[in-house]
Formats: sequence, C-alpha cells, structure tokens
Amino acid sequence: MTDTGAPDQPARRHRRPDEASDEAVAAAGKFSEALETIERARGHLYSFHQLTGHADLALDEVVVRLREAGREDLAQRLSRELIGRNVLPGRWTFQIVEEYDEGYYAQFHRLNTLLHKELLDGRTHVFEAEMKERRRTHGDPAHRSVPEHEGPAS
Repeated sequence: MTDTGAPDQPARRHRRPDEASDEAVAAAGKFSEALETIERARGHLYSFHQLTGHADLALDEVVVRLREAGREDLAQRLSRELIGRNVLPGRWTFQIVEEYDEGYYAQFHRLNTLLHKELLDGRTHVFEAEMKERRRTHGDPAHRSVPEHEGPAS
C-alpha cells in the first residue's frame, strides 16, 4: 500500500509523527545507536562462546598426542584441569550467552520497543531517515528516499 504524498519521501514508518519533538527523535536515535552497539557486543559474546568451545574440543587432540608422546601425566592433568572446565563458576559459555540473552539483551529490546512506542508512535529509524533527507541530493535517482519500486509505503 502506498500513500498519496510526494513520490520521493521516506516511508511512513520512518517519518516523524506530528507530536514528536526534536528531543524525542534525538533520544530515540541515540537509543538505536546504543542498541546497535549491544548487537555488536552480543556478536562478540557468541564469538567468545564458539572460540572457547573450539579450543576445548581441540584439547582432545592434544591429549591424544601427549599420550602418544608417552606423557600420560600431562595428558591426565590437561583432561582433569581444562577439558570441560567451567569458564566462570558453574557456567560454560552457553550458559553465559543464555543469561545475557534472557536478561540484559532482552530488557534492552523491551525498552527499545517501549521508547519508540512512547516517543514515535512505534516508528523506527526516524532520526536516521531525517538525516538521510538532509544529506541526500533530492531529485538524483542515486539518492532516492526509498527504492523506486516501493514508493513511500506506510
């Protein structure tokens, strides 16, 4: 569904509601920036999870090679002290990821939804869309507000 506004304007979902102040748009924009940072942090947490698991599994081969080298003492110590060890008290990395996802990360998303609902009628990326409108060259096909085939949909 397209609206009947100007043919080259942001989608309705990216347009500022009439009652939204500059401060509200700026606050929502800054929160979106913070959320993007949290998404990156979460990605690093998953990298930590995968890298730690990969290292733990690689220790199996180390133990085999130590045994082949006649160093059962070191193989046993490695097996006992590192393989399958908790990385934090009582936790493997999957448990750290779960706690993060179900706690801080989930709350961040809940508050993002609330903030955008309260400040911008649920609309997203209003700050970014307004920045795009200020920075683009109006009338240049390479600078359209939305893809040509979409139009300013609601």
